Amino acid sequence: MDKHIKAPISNETALSLSAGDYVYITGTIYTARDAAHLRLSEALDKNEALPISLENNIIYYMGPSPARAGRPIGSAGPTTASRMDKYTPRLLDLGLKGMIGKGKRNEAVIDAIVRNGAVYFAAIGGAGALLSKSIIASEVVAYDDLGTEAIRKLEVENFPVIVVVDAKGNNLYETAVKEIIA
Repeated sequence: MDKHIKAPISNETALSLSAGDYVYITGTIYTARDAAHLRLSEALDKNEALPISLENNIIYYMGPSPARAGRPIGSAGPTTASRMDKYTPRLLDLGLKGMIGKGKRNEAVIDAIVRNGAVYFAAIGGAGALLSKSIIASEVVAYDDLGTEAIRKLEVENFPVIVVVDAKGNNLYETAVKEIIA
């Protein structure tokens, strides 16, 4: 089913999504990859404030390419989510409500998604140029020295994703395989 949602997302919105739903996100999301996640974790270890609020926000695991003239961002495809798995349960427990990436998540992340009523979305790998057309603004908001791995605030309009793991723990990667084999 196609659904249109606003970001940041409410608990009610996250709970209304089901594995397999096609979702179009409009609003504010943030980017963060490996190096940014490490810095966020180090800040938490030192009891320092995070540079962004996690509450009800969505993090997109993406490192953009340079923007072409007249565009806010270059190619903006997802990166492999499992690289952030060691950091994700902690961030979910602090209020993160959604993640966008590609690939599977480990059991600790899935447990944290269920525990926090969150959601894991997949964006289509290899479609970064197409996905960038849904990004209407991009601004570095933290860790500028990390270059493409800096945390960016993105304004998106009808950004296309698919729910892979919903707040109930349903996992599209598992159910799709069972349907194909059956």
